[in-house]
Amino acid sequence: MDDQQRLIQGLKDGDKKAFEEIYRLYYPPLCFYCMRYVGDLEEAKEIVQGLFLKIWIKRNELEINTSVKSYLYRAVQNHALNYLQQQKIKQKYLIDKEQFPVNQSENGQLKLEEEELKKVIKSAILKLPEKRRKIFELSRFEDMKYSQIAEHLTISVKTVEAQMSKSLSYLRVVLKDYMTIFLIQLLWLL
Repeated sequence: MDDQQRLIQGLKDGDKKAFEEIYRLYYPPLCFYCMRYVGDLEEAKEIVQGLFLKIWIKRNELEINTSVKSYLYRAVQNHALNYLQQQKIKQKYLIDKEQFPVNQSENGQLKLEEEELKKVIKSAILKLPEKRRKIFELSRFEDMKYSQIAEHLTISVKTVEAQMSKSLSYLRVVLKDYMTIFLIQLLWLL
């Protein structure tokens, strides 16, 4: 079994050392490769970290028929292109929002709904455990990236990711009755 096959098999078997070896070997060059698409090193790092997280979570389902390097570069390219597509959609909504402003009565109703939604969200956030709430607030209100939060709180990026996932799952449950209002607000915020 050659080195590539050993790494792939180790990854599929849940061998953390194989995963760490792949991560150490490919993370830096993948970030720079991704940056060529997205134009921002911090965004590129987030995309590549997200990819590695997804690979670890779905390691049992991986179908790598090429080298690890080829697989990772193709995956980063796909993730970067998806990111660019999402940015394009956000930009389209911003343009649409400017071209089709809301009339005054709709605007008043939206403001009332927005205030109610803000109260519900604030109440839900305050019910999060302290550490989880702090991570959530740094991410959503301070616009800190997961790596910055991890450094700021001296915890691992994986801990930040796990806590954010739990926060978002909790908020989805709590806010399910407000989903229509939330979707309307989201469209106007984009």
